Amino acid sequence: MEAVMVRYGEVFLKSEQVKRRFIAQMAKNIRLALEAASLGHRIETPRGRILIYGDDPASIADTVTRIFGVVDVSVATVTTPDIAHLSGVAVERAKTALQPGMTFAVRGRRSGVEGFSSQELAGTVGAAIGQAVPEASVNLSKPDYEVFVEARDFGGFVYDSRQPGPGGLPFGTQGRVLTLLSAGIDSPVASWLMMRRGCGMIHLHMRGGRFAGGDVEETALRHHAQISRWCPGYPLDLFVVEMEPFFEALVRLKEPRYRCILCKRFMLKVASEVARRHAAHAIVSGDNLGQVASQTLENMAVIAPAATVPVLRPLIGFDKEEIVAQARMIGTFDPVQGELGCTVAPKHPSIAARAEIIAEYEKLLGMEELVSAAVEKVVRRRAQSGTLVEIS
Repeated sequence: MEAVMVRYGEVFLKSEQVKRRFIAQMAKNIRLALEAASLGHRIETPRGRILIYGDDPASIADTVTRIFGVVDVSVATVTTPDIAHLSGVAVERAKTALQPGMTFAVRGRRSGVEGFSSQELAGTVGAAIGQAVPEASVNLSKPDYEVFVEARDFGGFVYDSRQPGPGGLPFGTQGRVLTLLSAGIDSPVASWLMMRRGCGMIHLHMRGGRFAGGDVEETALRHHAQISRWCPGYPLDLFVVEMEPFFEALVRLKEPRYRCILCKRFMLKVASEVARRHAAHAIVSGDNLGQVASQTLENMAVIAPAATVPVLRPLIGFDKEEIVAQARMIGTFDPVQGELGCTVAPKHPSIAARAEIIAEYEKLLGMEELVSAAVEKVVRRRAQSGTLVEIS
């Protein structure tokens, strides 16, 4: 019999009460993901592991690698937790994988089973493999092939591959946040990183209309749908705010260099109200220190007070190459960029605006009236398990 073995890391360090709650949430998230993929299953949660039984272990394992909190996943053969049975299964696996001249290592672990140590388990299994495949040799540092054997009070397990998961904390254990989601590279990564820390998520997209590139909204929706693949089985909502009235007022101002700062403050004010209405505890931004004019330390200090809830910036110290690599892994990086520009952005933006000047321009704009009007015309879009869906 085969089972999908799920390992978790940081969760195990929590207190017993918190650990039980987090593991229960992770098991729930796995169940919803497998149900969304129409994969029959049975989940067990013995100490230190999550075990999943089903008719399609390979597909189950692939699905579970996108569950937050999961460190890695293996399809394991289940045996009794004695050395003889574990050795026999390990030898059969090794015989199909090892070729003459290859090196191998056995990684043994024992927990709750008496009569031998983890080292004795690994040594006995390694000797059995050496006898069965004499052309192979042991290399414990950099082997060509590894086989893992575990003897636990709830069973024995043999596996020879480990598929990495995203790690972090189980989705839904840390409260809800709202991410300002754009068509760019940064904000989807920021959203994913906060989901990886256990946050429930809603997205907010500021639609620029005729002032934005023709591919902006479609790209943002695609990012939204892709991120929903990382919380399969859960609906992920995107709230769309119409920004044309704000932009129309903004371009009438005689001084263009403050436009980006005023725009960011408008976004935070709107986001704060949407967050309040939908019980989100913080706003998440894709800001990256020094990347553009509005993300200088001086300008962020002027922009941030517009929010009435905390603003989280998980990318603040990342290099751009790191963000791109993360976006590729998540699936939100677009190799070919469409028409994503903003016609309102000035050629020479301010890099160190003064708060009192921005306050005067907000009065000229009628900022509070523009914010109030915008939050009353929010449109909700929804994605689930990677697909945009209709809201009933």
